[in-house]
Amino acid sequence: MTCVTEKSNRGDEPVDHSEADVPAPVVEVLRFLRRLGIELVRHYHRLEVTVDAPLPDRPCLVVGNHGFGGIIDLNVFAVLGILDQLSTTRTVTVLTHQLAWTLRVGPLLESLGSRPASRASATEAFAAGHHVLVFPGGDVEASKPWRRRHRVTFAGRTGFAAMAIQADVPIVPIVTAGAGSTLFVLTDGQPLARRLGLDRLLRYKVLPVSISIPWGLNVGLVGLLPYLPLPAKLRSRVLPAMEPDEGESAAAFAVRVEAAMQSAMGELVRANRDGAGRSETEHTSNERERP
Repeated sequence: MTCVTEKSNRGDEPVDHSEADVPAPVVEVLRFLRRLGIELVRHYHRLEVTVDAPLPDRPCLVVGNHGFGGIIDLNVFAVLGILDQLSTTRTVTVLTHQLAWTLRVGPLLESLGSRPASRASATEAFAAGHHVLVFPGGDVEASKPWRRRHRVTFAGRTGFAAMAIQADVPIVPIVTAGAGSTLFVLTDGQPLARRLGLDRLLRYKVLPVSISIPWGLNVGLVGLLPYLPLPAKLRSRVLPAMEPDEGESAAAFAVRVEAAMQSAMGELVRANRDGAGRSETEHTSNERERP
């Protein structure tokens, strides 16, 4: 099989993915799907991005929040598009849940720069001068029910903050709002997942029950497979880099990052609501002005 050597976001240094052993034509298809996902959020979801500060000129731990889904998540495409927009010349390594390798799709994702979510993967990437992208909320945040769709939920996970402290890199939070409104999630299904032993078998704590197009009412299907999202507007915000205070523990740093992201989420949600209100007012006004 032919293997590929992938360039970084803007092509500064090669990244060897020979261990994934993915044929070059397959990698080209995956790259096309990645670009398609980014264009989907930019145009269909009208992604609007606010950048409070540029990325620091050194490796960073980029921290995002999940919208909905595991392998298929609009927020992931939004963040990848933002990193392209920021014109970073560093390779971006994406830390991904072990479930992708359990389901045998991990090698495919590796050809696009993903690695199993672990401190070892992050350490290796930082040592190579890469940015690292992580979504600390993992499966729990990616399956939030409708009523909590605007919550940044790290579920007490602090490993990402410990990684940043250990590697002496700043955390750059990128917050995205809107993806939770592209389908209706009834419940994250944690009790059912526990009864089925998914945490023990797959390291997966959820089994979401959702309603979406075209799958209708389903259990655990959406997120692993694509769905047709409702055209909700997405807004993202790149926050200034954050570093731990002197003597600050990883747990305290993680809480501070999560709180900053939740504050930004609230502002983005209000902007979405205000924007929807203005659109409706303008539409009504236009209707009245017609002869």
